[in-house]
Amino acid sequence: MIGDNLMMAPTNIPRRQAIPVLYTRGSHYDVGFDMGRTFASIIKSFLQLCNPLNESYLPLYNKDEGRKVYNETLESVKKSFPQYIRELEGIADGAQVEFHKLFLLHMDEITAICANGTQAVAPVGCSSIIVNNEKSRVLAHTEDALAATLNHFYFVVAHIINDTPQGKHKVKEEHFMSLCYAGHLPGYTMSYNHHGLVFTINTLSALHLRSGKTPRHFITRSLLSAENFDQALTILKDEGVGAADGCSFNMTFINDESRKFYNIEMAPVLEDGTASRLDIKEVCCGSHNCHANRYERLCIKEANQWLLDSSKSRMNTFADYPSPSCKDDVVKMLSDCSGGDYCVFNENNSPDELVKTIAVGVFDLNKKTIALYSDNPSKTKPHCVLPLILKD
Repeated sequence: MIGDNLMMAPTNIPRRQAIPVLYTRGSHYDVGFDMGRTFASIIKSFLQLCNPLNESYLPLYNKDEGRKVYNETLESVKKSFPQYIRELEGIADGAQVEFHKLFLLHMDEITAICANGTQAVAPVGCSSIIVNNEKSRVLAHTEDALAATLNHFYFVVAHIINDTPQGKHKVKEEHFMSLCYAGHLPGYTMSYNHHGLVFTINTLSALHLRSGKTPRHFITRSLLSAENFDQALTILKDEGVGAADGCSFNMTFINDESRKFYNIEMAPVLEDGTASRLDIKEVCCGSHNCHANRYERLCIKEANQWLLDSSKSRMNTFADYPSPSCKDDVVKMLSDCSGGDYCVFNENNSPDELVKTIAVGVFDLNKKTIALYSDNPSKTKPHCVLPLILKD
């Protein structure tokens, strides 16, 4: 009976008031191994519960057309970012799970769309708000994900030092903090690095994705190494290859004298192209910006109607509020539970609910802190307020 209860537990655990944080240092493989070993049970549980992986990605992987897309994409990433492949291998070895399952997660819908033309099936989401004025510099973010991801995430603070430059951008040292989905590389949620880069990610679902290009998860992982805005743009453009899928970046550098924030929409490389398509919006002092999970400026055909409808609803909710001017305004907006099936903070307890808000992060750049919540921030205090420590 004990064994049966343990097997059933992952599907029955309610929202936990806990955010695990791991501090780790070493090579890319070492850091990956520590993530995998420390969070092995969470990773294994997530792999069991992840419907897109088990019902779409793995069946396609076992077919010739799906394996072709997988192999083309893996070889491309190995050429550009061999260090992040080693990091992912470390996660797989540490957790004692199969590498190909983790890499399929990092490909998201690339396998399904490129192998058989199936549109995106995984409804996900997140909302980001920037406030930039003389008194407040805030970047806040709700992390919405498949309901199975609830309680299947953790924060990683990692310091990686290499003897020789690594990958296409020749990186020797990385020091960052990032929220990670179970079994995933850091970078694809909310993060900061010791150069003062702070960023959050909004998933965007372009209709046409590319095999053999760079999945967004590896571009966002690489972004954790950026020392300045020009380097960040170089990483997002990914010259010579280009992005396989799309997302939106909300970002700034803490000590940037211009005090500018940016929202950057990234679209997949064109079929005959060799670089990501980008649209850069500056958010200057005296303004704010909201972004969800649809393209607001780039003219891109999009998939995933659920995500588009949800994004429209959340952006309409934000528009009903007065323009935010401080951290408290932003917390109130990101705590909003109106909007029915498409609310900003998604806490529907229905067993059929596909998406939940799993975490909220509020970066206060003036105080150089991030406040972390695993529940509605209007109803709870943050679990912790961590310092944003910059390189001397």
